[in-house]
Amino acid sequence: MKICQRSIRILSTAALVFVIGAGSRGGVAVAGAAEESSARSSEGSVAGQDFEEDPWEPFNEGMFSFNRQFDRTVVKPVATVWEAVLPDLVRRSLGNALDNLAVVRRVVNNLLQLKLEGAAREMVRFTVNSTFGIAGLFDVARDGVGIAPSDEDTGQTLGVYGVGTGPYLVLPFLPPMTVRDGIGFALDGAMNPLNYFVPLGATFGLYGTNVVNERSLHLDQFERVEEATIDLYSAVRNAYLQRRAAAIRE
Repeated sequence: MKICQRSIRILSTAALVFVIGAGSRGGVAVAGAAEESSARSSEGSVAGQDFEEDPWEPFNEGMFSFNRQFDRTVVKPVATVWEAVLPDLVRRSLGNALDNLAVVRRVVNNLLQLKLEGAAREMVRFTVNSTFGIAGLFDVARDGVGIAPSDEDTGQTLGVYGVGTGPYLVLPFLPPMTVRDGIGFALDGAMNPLNYFVPLGATFGLYGTNVVNERSLHLDQFERVEEATIDLYSAVRNAYLQRRAAAIRE
């Protein structure tokens, strides 16, 4: 019975990882890449390509529009107030502390990809940031010692071992993904230590806070992408697929 309840808890939290992904640092990275993709599109490089990974494009475009509207009416207004109330240092420290908890996912996937240096670097980063960085509030490892993160996830690991991407997919309240990366995100969520030490309601609250916090830190970036891009759906899709392919090749 305990095992069953634990499994339900893990799967529930993994589902929440999907929901918050659009506002997380991965979403910010895609936004930045979308800005670059938009610039290349105007030069006629990437925009004209046909992506076989998007056979569900009509459905995906509808869901993408829904998610954009949800961001405009809910997430962005809350993030704007959040930005006005909390100083930049506080918001960045909160983001650092939550990101510090992803150490298990990063270490495990570095090891599975036989990136032993990356796994060791992540363990050193966690130790330094958890002690000298005051429970991860400050990224002392990067800013003070110059130890860069080695961010690997299960979607990348599956790709390294030859698992195909599957179709590109956009669902309500969820970040852009492929079928492979959706499975990877679920497994990554199960590796979050908060699942085992914090009540599920508190976990939801922490992740929701992370969404708003990360959105508040990148309000201008998202606005630039929207203003500069004619076909935002294609720009985000192209950027996402390109970045994921590049991450697997590294």
